[in-house]
Amino acid sequence: MSKKYLIKNGMVIFPDSNIEELMDILIVDKKIQLLGKNIENSEATVVDAAGCYVVPGLIDMHVHLREPGQEYKEDIVTGTRAAAAGGFTSIACMPNTDPVVDSPEIVQFLMNKIKTSAKVKVYPIGSITKNLEGKQLSEMGLMFSSGAVAFSDDGKYVHNSEVMKNALLYSRTLGVPLISHSEDPFLVEDGEMNEGYYSTILGLKGIPAVAEEIAIARDILLARYYGPVHIAHVSTKNAVEMIRKAKQEGVPITAETAPHYFWFTDEDVKTYNTNFKMKPPLRTKEDKDALIEGLKDGTIDVIATDHAPHSIDEKLCEFRLAAFGIIGLETALSATITKLYYENNLPLPLIFQKLTCNPARILNLRSGTIIAGEYADITIIDINKVYTVSEKHFYSKSHNSPFLGIELKGKVVYTFVDGAMVFSKNKVH
Repeated sequence: MSKKYLIKNGMVIFPDSNIEELMDILIVDKKIQLLGKNIENSEATVVDAAGCYVVPGLIDMHVHLREPGQEYKEDIVTGTRAAAAGGFTSIACMPNTDPVVDSPEIVQFLMNKIKTSAKVKVYPIGSITKNLEGKQLSEMGLMFSSGAVAFSDDGKYVHNSEVMKNALLYSRTLGVPLISHSEDPFLVEDGEMNEGYYSTILGLKGIPAVAEEIAIARDILLARYYGPVHIAHVSTKNAVEMIRKAKQEGVPITAETAPHYFWFTDEDVKTYNTNFKMKPPLRTKEDKDALIEGLKDGTIDVIATDHAPHSIDEKLCEFRLAAFGIIGLETALSATITKLYYENNLPLPLIFQKLTCNPARILNLRSGTIIAGEYADITIIDINKVYTVSEKHFYSKSHNSPFLGIELKGKVVYTFVDGAMVFSKNKVH
């Protein structure tokens, strides 16, 4: 018999209906049994949520768990512990592992490992092309049957438009999203940071914004004719404007950005701190402001972390040799609340749409809402809690975070997955 919990006195946010209401939630047999005022149950463990917000379990549709093949950076156990600590109850893992997730056998391997090791729900994403080479489509149908929820060559752009067209047609038939890492590889090659004033004075090779924008323009045109595309990690002002215009014209396109893109700029790279090296790179203040506006008006549907763990050796080196990518599962919620709610006045229901029901809709997951009768994936947040990000609080194997030493406001206090408490006040269970 599973444990019963009674969440009392929390401000419950229903992002899908844009409603906030003070109420109690009774969890029985993994599911939400009752929502309402003044619920009592003598058999349930009471969780006092007074002064806190209760939201659907957060969903991150862009995570690198590094397993199989790169477990020295992260694995399913440590990655999902980090997810639980960050309030995420569902995550989707990218396929650029070693070997690449490009066959039903590897998807099945992941599904078996997830079943025995994961602290939260994990959904594999299969590759669009074999070995991420952009030439031959992977076994998309068989991977879907084995448990893949989407397809992406994340880390690489599918440069061949015919291959991308065929992938779109196939994914549309399956009813699953295609996620594009939209960067023209010929314009990105050997680049280290955003091309502009700071790349010039720092003596680092630049990655121009147009590399992303050219690729997104192509993807928008293909989506118009062949089916839905989800654009990963949007970082430029022009990209936001193109996506906004495409949506207004009815093109089936969705988009995400990550907290580091609306927090930092290329100016932060001036210390040569490799925790500010990612791809696409940090852009300008104008780009950052455009991303916030895109989140506000609905142009950008999702906030994802692009959690990309690397070992100390891969980051503790000179900037040009350092690996691209940062971790984000444990700081994403706090960074988002601090920057979007406290500094830019975006309403909480709108913010949580980007972290719950929107990614659930795109990935076709039966989650992202709080409804009686559904599985109890729930996150409880103290949005007034102030803390300073420190390595000692990370559950991830890697510590490559640009938020280290930064004071953030808003912190997860409880995370429930299928009615089980997997995190409570700085402790993963």
